[in-house]
Amino acid sequence: MADLALDTAGMLDATLGLPDQIAAAVGTVGDLEGLPNPDRIRNVLVLGMGGSGIVGDLLSVVAGPYLPVPVLTIKGYEPPSYVDDHTLVFAVSFSGNTLETLQAVETAHSAGAHIVAVTTGGELARRVSAWGQPVVRIDSTIPQPRAGIGAAAIPTLVVLEDLGLFRGASEWIRLAVDQLRRRRDRLVLPNSPARVLARRLQGTFPLIWGGGGPGGLAATRWKTQFNENTKLAAFASEVPEMCHNEIAGFGLHGDVTRQVFSVIQLRHDDEHPLVMTAFDVLTELVEEVVADVHTVRAEGEGRLAQVLDLFLWGDLVSLFVAEEAGIDPGPVPALDAVKARLRA
Repeated sequence: MADLALDTAGMLDATLGLPDQIAAAVGTVGDLEGLPNPDRIRNVLVLGMGGSGIVGDLLSVVAGPYLPVPVLTIKGYEPPSYVDDHTLVFAVSFSGNTLETLQAVETAHSAGAHIVAVTTGGELARRVSAWGQPVVRIDSTIPQPRAGIGAAAIPTLVVLEDLGLFRGASEWIRLAVDQLRRRRDRLVLPNSPARVLARRLQGTFPLIWGGGGPGGLAATRWKTQFNENTKLAAFASEVPEMCHNEIAGFGLHGDVTRQVFSVIQLRHDDEHPLVMTAFDVLTELVEEVVADVHTVRAEGEGRLAQVLDLFLWGDLVSLFVAEEAGIDPGPVPALDAVKARLRA
């Protein structure tokens, strides 16, 4: 594996291990006992925060369009009032001690929902096991929740396939692993496009724009990886929604925005034709008032492969930006401080 000059938690190795992490995650589900009768499932709910909460977003974008039931992600303390014994809940918490997720899963259980926990252990595993409901164990050696997206997300897809709700998930997972291995081997090289982009972003704040659900989700992932790995303010928007608001903010102060903002456009194969046109228009409108406009294009077969390809791109760029700035990507003291205050 490669090395960063300063990486006490081993974030780069964990990131480069994503394809192998995904392949291993398929086997963590095994023959789960206690899964509900799929004929009784009328909705799916994902509970999670931060690096665990994005599991729900990924499930919604990748599987949502193909499921016979709706999917909703809750990043907070309270599940919706409609949760009942027809609800399948994935409670995702890397540590197993996420306050918001613990409160939400308690409420969902009281309402009669079917729970599947995805966690390394902690209080979540203890409670769900005590309820006689299944627990999928995440590899506890992963250094941070955000580095465990494969370990946390893939079990939800496998469970849905096992229930007959998302047929073909295994093939999509295989295709994603193949693409991620190809991408990893290219981007880790000394003068790879990811390293070049990281150098060009130095001294600016990233504005990440993605098209539709897949691109919008990838933009959010890039944003949060810049936030946590690089300790840098970054902003994510989705096309076409931003065409109705954010773009109006570039009407003034071009002399300022040109110095502080870089735009990164995340493109993929599932874009609506009008979204493609919108990107061209947006580029024309901002190219003179931002430091630069960069484009990253997804590769791979299947929506899962395309989204995770963009994830890996962003994860590595954020790590390389951190390296250029002399920042240790692993520790996140600001997040630790907030959590400590909330638990006090």
